[in-house]
Amino acid sequence: MSLFRRLPRALPKRCFSTSTRRNSRVVVSGIQPTGIPHLGNYFGALANWVNLQNNADLDDVLLYMVVGWHALTLPQVPAELAASRSDMLAVLLAIGLDPKRSIMFHQDNNRDHAELAWIFNCMTSMGMLRRMTTWKSRAAASKNLSDNAQVDEGALNAGLFTYPVLMAADILAYNATHVPVGDDQTQHLELARDLVERFNTTYSPVFTMPGIIKTPSKRVLSLRDPTSKMSKSAPDASSRVLLTDSPDTIAAKIRVAVTDSISGITYDPVARSGTANLLTILAACTEERPEDVALRYANKHHGHLKKDVVEAVAEKLRPAREEFERIRVDKAYLESVAKDGARRAAERSGETMKRVREAIGLP
Repeated sequence: MSLFRRLPRALPKRCFSTSTRRNSRVVVSGIQPTGIPHLGNYFGALANWVNLQNNADLDDVLLYMVVGWHALTLPQVPAELAASRSDMLAVLLAIGLDPKRSIMFHQDNNRDHAELAWIFNCMTSMGMLRRMTTWKSRAAASKNLSDNAQVDEGALNAGLFTYPVLMAADILAYNATHVPVGDDQTQHLELARDLVERFNTTYSPVFTMPGIIKTPSKRVLSLRDPTSKMSKSAPDASSRVLLTDSPDTIAAKIRVAVTDSISGITYDPVARSGTANLLTILAACTEERPEDVALRYANKHHGHLKKDVVEAVAEKLRPAREEFERIRVDKAYLESVAKDGARRAAERSGETMKRVREAIGLP
């Protein structure tokens, strides 16, 4: 894999389409090791990572990390976190990410992230962090509350409050040019962009301005409460389909999915959120629009729709599930991938941090 070219000046503040061909890119993204991903994670992010890899130019650089430090912003059981950390890397390999093409590593194996986060913390105002809204929803989710629920800020740890700064460091340690983000993470990328402008103006132009990669994604909702996103932390396990669920488990969860008593099948996310959610899931599996899928079921019942959703989801997840079960027990291979990825990542972040230290007067 060839080294990426550092851009001569900051990119303009704009979004980028994945269909636009351009100069070499440095793409960075990460996922927390907090349990096996579910359908929402897969269709919302992971499938797009694989597409980005498979459609990348030869001189593009892609870095995908398991962000263990972010997981610590909420209470964790050490043994479970260690297992989830390993399993998440196995999941990334199982879905089709290639460690020879993409740099795959554990964030906590590269101390440059923590050092850069501290430097950025010293440049980030409390006011900027208070404008971040996702830490509130993350805290609410940890207590199984709605995103709009009131959260006692006095009980929050400092890590949860400042984790957007660490996220900025994750991105900028590699001078990322592009970051695939969901709607709920756009605010964090804006913080990273603000820090680029602040650092480059205060010291010297070390950082590239990262742009947003707009990728097609399906918003998959809870099977039991289709007014909320599918979540790993929801108390009802039947509300989510995990990438490792067996066909029988998938069938059991889809059978109890909330729908409605209206005759016929139509796609109406507002009035018929449960039905729309099933159509969205089926459309994601078949790579169609949910509106088009709905037309095929206009004169059918929910039983027909659920049956087809079960079959489509089970088949969609089968290759990844089988590969995951094979890879997760191969600890030597997982350690080898993680070690090589950490080495390659550190080589790149080390170049950035050398320039950062020189710029701030701590060479």
